[in-house]
Amino acid sequence: MNALSQFVKERRKLLGMTQEDLAFKAGVGLRFVRDLEQGKPTLRMDKVNVVLALFGKELGPVEMPRPELE
Repeated sequence: MNALSQFVKERRKLLGMTQEDLAFKAGVGLRFVRDLEQGKPTLRMDKVNVVLALFGKELGPVEMPRPELE
C-alpha cells in the first residue's frame, strides 16, 4: 500500500464512508476506488484528483531521493 492509497482509505473511513459511498460522491466507479485503495500503480490522474477533491486535496509533485548522477 502506498501513501496515496493509505490516505484515501484512512480519510474515507474517518468520514464514515464505504467504498460505494466514495465512488458515488466522486462520480467514479467502485472498481476505481478499490484499485486506488489497493495501490494500483496505473490509474488515471484526472480521476484520482476527482476523488482527492472530496478531501480538499490534489495530486502534485513530491520530493523524493534521487540517485547520484555521475
